[in-house]
Amino acid sequence: MTPREVFTKLSAGISSGDWSRLHELYAPDAVVEMPFALPSPVHIDGREGVRRHFALNGQAGISLRADAVRVHETADPEVVIAEFDYDGRAPSGRTFRVSNIQVLRVRDGLIVETRDYHNHAALAEVLT
Repeated sequence: MTPREVFTKLSAGISSGDWSRLHELYAPDAVVEMPFALPSPVHIDGREGVRRHFALNGQAGISLRADAVRVHETADPEVVIAEFDYDGRAPSGRTFRVSNIQVLRVRDGLIVETRDYHNHAALAEVLT
């Protein structure tokens, strides 16, 4: 799969609420960075770490649907930059919309690195 196709599959999986197999899109030694996560930046190493992260998201009861997705290809054939919004619903029933940017590096059809810039302040507000 191309980097664009991998992002599309990842986004579709999150939007469907099926978090159980999303880790399979990541390389065994993948690195995920979320520098603006609250209360502190998040660093995840490896597919197993990604699986645990997605499992926690699935258990949280939050629903997300990607909207207004724009994927930009770069001069590096392994890298795409995705801009999108999440329309979401918190477990409380409260709805929200947050903006996101993801920079993905995909090699041999698997995500090897991402830097995820989600609006964590807005997410924290609706989840508390």
